Amino acid sequence: MRIVIAGGHGRIALRLERLLSAGGHEAVGIVRNPDHRADLRAAGAEAVVLDLESAPVDEVAEVLKGADAAVFAAGAGPGSGTARKETVDRAAALLLVDAAERAGVRRFVVVSSMGADAGHPGDEVFDVYLRAKGAADDAVRSRSALDWTILRPGMLTDDAGTGLVRLEAATGRGPVPRDDVAAVLAEVLETPATAGLTLELVGGSVPVTVAVKDIAGN
Repeated sequence: MRIVIAGGHGRIALRLERLLSAGGHEAVGIVRNPDHRADLRAAGAEAVVLDLESAPVDEVAEVLKGADAAVFAAGAGPGSGTARKETVDRAAALLLVDAAERAGVRRFVVVSSMGADAGHPGDEVFDVYLRAKGAADDAVRSRSALDWTILRPGMLTDDAGTGLVRLEAATGRGPVPRDDVAAVLAEVLETPATAGLTLELVGGSVPVTVAVKDIAGN
């Protein structure tokens, strides 16, 4: 498959690109900073330099043309303010959705956040983040032209992955290594029956492949 990943230099995205490349897929990462192209090449991915905060939808659709799937793994990052939660975590996700529809890419996977909710109260930066992610998730779920899956990991860590997870509609809070999030994403992309599911993910006791097959009803 050819899989286009928005936020291609993110810590989950780079891990996913390595897995996809190792699995024989063609990974394409969208990055804003041209200096990041070398890191994507090292991960086995093609890099496309594009700013999702300013690019027109036609330009993004051109990148997606011919892809089998799109993954939204972009984020404004913990050091950003409230404005970029809106322009990246919400608006850039909607831009990728619109571009996917225009390019005829049905498979669409979102890396969201546990607790994402468009109606989440509060004025702190993290509150705005959860509202932005929730609004983006709602918009994705409203698009009948997409075969979407929304993945909501718990507290992300850089611990080595165990390959053992808990993947359910509701897991409760808990940590999960980024390695294992990437592994679940790779498996989800190869499991069409996960379309239409919003899933929470934390560390657990079930092997990734089994967890994804179980939740997909296979």
